[in-house]
Amino acid sequence: MKKILASSIFGLSMALSSVVMAEPVKIGVITTLSGGGAGLGVDVRDAFVLAVKQSGNEDIELVIEDDAQKPELAVQLAEKMIQSDKVDLMTGIIWSNLAMAVVPSAVAQEVIYLSPNAGPSQLAGDKCSPNYFNVAYQNDNFHEAMGEYANQDYKKTFILAPNYPAGKDSLTGFKRYYKGELAGELYTQVGQTDYAAEIAQIRDSGADSVFFFLPGGMGISFMKQYAQSGVNIPVLGPGFSFSQDVLPAVGDAALGVKNSSSWSKDLDNEANKKFVEAFQAEYNRLPSLYAAQSWDTANLIVSALSKASVKDKDAFREALKAADFASVRGSFKFNNNNHPIQDIYVREVVKEGDVLTNKIIATAFEQHGDAYASECKM
Repeated sequence: MKKILASSIFGLSMALSSVVMAEPVKIGVITTLSGGGAGLGVDVRDAFVLAVKQSGNEDIELVIEDDAQKPELAVQLAEKMIQSDKVDLMTGIIWSNLAMAVVPSAVAQEVIYLSPNAGPSQLAGDKCSPNYFNVAYQNDNFHEAMGEYANQDYKKTFILAPNYPAGKDSLTGFKRYYKGELAGELYTQVGQTDYAAEIAQIRDSGADSVFFFLPGGMGISFMKQYAQSGVNIPVLGPGFSFSQDVLPAVGDAALGVKNSSSWSKDLDNEANKKFVEAFQAEYNRLPSLYAAQSWDTANLIVSALSKASVKDKDAFREALKAADFASVRGSFKFNNNNHPIQDIYVREVVKEGDVLTNKIIATAFEQHGDAYASECKM
């Protein structure tokens, strides 16, 4: 009788220990929901909310705030979430300057932060942290891919980006792999909307191609003005500047542009098909790269919660590191610095009916990591 009772108790304890998802979990989501970059943050928010909804986990509570793309506001919101809301995890930030303002303090307070987008080099290198996971990319990665791809056809490229951490990382990444000559290199103002002077410089530079990183409204303004200028030098860019959320605003000026991304709606795997279908059904629009990264971030968290309690930081970090979830990107794993190792593709902007979108035309890198992992001491 004692043996039966002991066995029953043991079985019950094992069953209880496996039901870790019944524990309430509070996740703070700080993202950009107003201003010129709002489209990016709306996609991050919408995909995250939908992924949590589809997971069936009713014990996840989301605290969602708008940073309005202001670092000082993002810092205030983060402190409120940590000190007052007592969040267990944080995510959502789009912009690298905001990430650098928020993440170091958050992780120092033992809050686990998962980035669905921003990937500044400092957080991949000597400022890496066991409490920081980047589920998107390291900032240089997509630009490295376009530098590699540009070598096929171009010998003299003009490059430009905004003057903030991601902009500097972008041009550093492009130059790391590009073997040709630079016709010019410019850093523009963050939030700039008039690019007449830059386009004049491009026209007079003798460039045979242009590579730019201008996310959100900046890229929309540049591409419209570039098309109107009559300059017909081929344009290359990262996927952010030709993501699904900005293509309708850019219009036909984007057609034919080659851009790099770790994700595309036409990636042929079951997780991606389900994601695209679910997002379209819920929001009546195609998802963007930002939505795909946020969807993966949410599903990574859900997978980790099924294995470990968020209160047990060591076990939960280990569960996150395992990346045991079905990524819409296909193959996905973390490097030693908690940044992705993944394939990076080259896409071309095309029209499907009346809808501008992207299709994959090449693979730039297979299982690509980042240049800063060796500086991370984890």
